[in-house]
Amino acid sequence: METQFLNTFVTVVDRGSMAAAARSLHITPAAVAQQIRTLERELGAPLIARAGRTVSVTAEGARILQRARDLLRDVSDLRSVANESGMAGELRLGACPTALAGLVPDILARMVAKFPEINVFIRPGYSADLYGAVEAGDLDAAMVLQAPFSLPKTCDWQLLREEPMVVLAPARLAGRDPHELLRDEPLIRYDRHEWGGRQADEYLRRVGIVPRERFELNALNAIAVMVDRGLGVSLVPDWARPWPEGLAVARLPLPAPCEPRRIGMVWSRSSVRIRQVNALLEESRAELLPGRS
Repeated sequence: METQFLNTFVTVVDRGSMAAAARSLHITPAAVAQQIRTLERELGAPLIARAGRTVSVTAEGARILQRARDLLRDVSDLRSVANESGMAGELRLGACPTALAGLVPDILARMVAKFPEINVFIRPGYSADLYGAVEAGDLDAAMVLQAPFSLPKTCDWQLLREEPMVVLAPARLAGRDPHELLRDEPLIRYDRHEWGGRQADEYLRRVGIVPRERFELNALNAIAVMVDRGLGVSLVPDWARPWPEGLAVARLPLPAPCEPRRIGMVWSRSSVRIRQVNALLEESRAELLPGRS
């Protein structure tokens, strides 16, 4: 059985059509259809149901889909294991939203320039879920917030960036006392279900501020836009750029001590792609900790 045909099947399912899969694989739609038909004959079951220009996976196809993904990943691992003198194969990386937008692109730019044979699969997600994926072996590494719990012995962690908590306020209020703003102005609260939001909530409790709550959400860029529009103030980490353009907001330091939000990389020590992980870690340090790389 051609593993390329399995890859074509997975790509068709992920892209939702033969034409989209063909564009992704750089082959013709006719070639995609032929590979799927060949795979279906070899397995003795229909895998794809066609409905006009779109497709859906059959019950038989759904049963083998995850095993096909696992097999393709194992084949990619063979390349990593065999090429010990070089740096090739796939790296499976997770990233929380702010890391994905503000840190990962520059790190990957450095990495692929130095190691062009590495392919990087990126899974966006929230930090708590990404820790679980690394521990389970579904991801080799992830750019995440520091966990409020001890890591298992199978994983390692490297701090890459500290983000102090700040009061985000409309620029016209920049001269006001931060605590006064948190007491008097409507609060656009950073979601308390998220680790950064819990830090903000703990600070408010510690300094005895009971805010006038108006909104609560887990989207830092959206919070910045809402502050710019005069909907209130917020207590958030001073997250990495890019920010939305054209905002007239002030970032005011807190009067009382507060733990910063910490972002770093967690990885599995047992990954067969540990050389790729170490290369990613080296480029991350060079980009974000230049004095310590």
